[in-house]
Amino acid sequence: MKRKPTILTFFYTFLAFTFLLYACSSDEESGTSSPTFSVNNTSVSFNAIQAGTVSSPKSVSMTGARLTSSVSISVSGAFEISRDNTNYSSSLSLTATQANQNNTISVRFVPSATALGDLTGTITVTSNDFDTKQVALTGTALEIVREIQVLGAINDFGDVTIGTMSTAQTIQLRGINLENDLVAIASESFEVSKDNISFGNSVTYDNEVINTTPENLYVRFSPTATDLGVKVGDIVLESIDLTDQAIALSGTGTAVRHNYQTFDNQRIAFGGGFSQTQTNTYNLHNNMSNIEQIMMYVELRCPTGGCNAWDVYANIKVKDDASGEFYEIGRYITPYGVDNSQLTRGFEIDVTDFKSLLEGSTELYARIETWGADGWELSVEFDYVEGTPDYEYYAIADVITYDDWSTSGVPYGVAIDASTWDLTKTVSIPANAEATHLRTIISGWGHATPVDSDNRPCAEWCFRTHDVKINGSNMFQHNMQPIGCASNPVQPQSGNWNPDRAGWCPGMAVPVRIDQFGSAMNGSSFTFEYDYQDWTSDGGTTSGNNGAFYATSTFVVVKSSTPIVKPTVTD
Repeated sequence: MKRKPTILTFFYTFLAFTFLLYACSSDEESGTSSPTFSVNNTSVSFNAIQAGTVSSPKSVSMTGARLTSSVSISVSGAFEISRDNTNYSSSLSLTATQANQNNTISVRFVPSATALGDLTGTITVTSNDFDTKQVALTGTALEIVREIQVLGAINDFGDVTIGTMSTAQTIQLRGINLENDLVAIASESFEVSKDNISFGNSVTYDNEVINTTPENLYVRFSPTATDLGVKVGDIVLESIDLTDQAIALSGTGTAVRHNYQTFDNQRIAFGGGFSQTQTNTYNLHNNMSNIEQIMMYVELRCPTGGCNAWDVYANIKVKDDASGEFYEIGRYITPYGVDNSQLTRGFEIDVTDFKSLLEGSTELYARIETWGADGWELSVEFDYVEGTPDYEYYAIADVITYDDWSTSGVPYGVAIDASTWDLTKTVSIPANAEATHLRTIISGWGHATPVDSDNRPCAEWCFRTHDVKINGSNMFQHNMQPIGCASNPVQPQSGNWNPDRAGWCPGMAVPVRIDQFGSAMNGSSFTFEYDYQDWTSDGGTTSGNNGAFYATSTFVVVKSSTPIVKPTVTD
């Protein structure tokens, strides 16, 4: 049977409802709702960075409400956190008051030098007032770049006399994250220095210093007696755990050269109180035992008012004291109206064959066949180059010497008087000769006709081949062909300088022709004949110059490892 509610039941129900209403009203008035805490990120990713470095920071925002307990924030892995973006650590805490505000936490990626690849971590936020919050972190650590940087370059050192040192060249070295000292090691014949004062084969740089500031490395070339010619080497840069790095080096070791100035701006001209020739005596090198080569340099300069306008015959001779004759050691043709300053030292001619005459007190003769009072200023130098001679002793004798001036040469294309123009000789070679050769200089002059098929008169322009007969047979040939006048570095000139002549050019040394015998010819005699290619002049000319001429000088040179006398030459 269903019981009816009593008045007491209604009373208790009313009291319970009233109590609940009061409680809810009391909570709203006192603000005591449940505490809250939010983190606006669930994950943060960082760009890849080099291990051992620090990333730029990223921000994580956190906001709390009605918290009564402190908040602890920690981070794991290769990451750090901070409230002020200055002081970073792996953990920090917020008071309840701080936590109930808006907070920005900075986080950065700090992989160690040994931590490589994809790395992860977690920001963990805990408190008694809320459930634990987490932010996932990711970043990639790249291998540390460790290297040696070379700032600048080392150029070829060029020519450096053996036994001396080049001027030092400078580069800079810089270390990138080097963990060990840097050592620079130079190969043989090169030296290095940190201060350009003390040089040696290696120098060492402190890695901590060179990681911060680039340092100078000075390098020089110091060729020794065995370093004649091109020398290549390197500097090896070493640091433990790095691959060696090489810097290429090169230079050219040159022999010791003893220089002697002879004619020095000697004015040579015709008229005005000047002469076409000049003879002077000079003291030259007096010990040939270690002289491997003798080079002659002929410089021409223009006097005030300018050089002579024409290309003219010129030569230098040395006196043979035994015979009293002057031997032609070099011939050149002057340029049209200019000097030869385009050449560093002028015309270069090897005169080693005359070393037995170019010793001690020596008389030299210079001639320039100029026909004006302007002329040239002549300077002549000799370099005695040390080395190992092919043979210690040389001797030389003249065979034919028709070389005083252009038209004093052998007439060409006409019958000649053998008593005047003796082109046949008998040569006797000393018994101790170990090598024998002929040395000839020849250049043609004149514009005689008939001209060749290409309209070339003789003997300046016509191409010919002349024979040297030994014992009646052709043994050597001299080709009077083009030698490249248009490419002559002494240019431009004032006149008709660039067309090819026959075997010479204006503003050049006339070529020296060396004919080496296959045997030493020691103790033997042979006949010599200079046989010009057949051609007959008709007596005409294409210009005002009559006749054709070949200025020709031939000498016989003998060499030996023991003292030797000059060959004997007879008609």
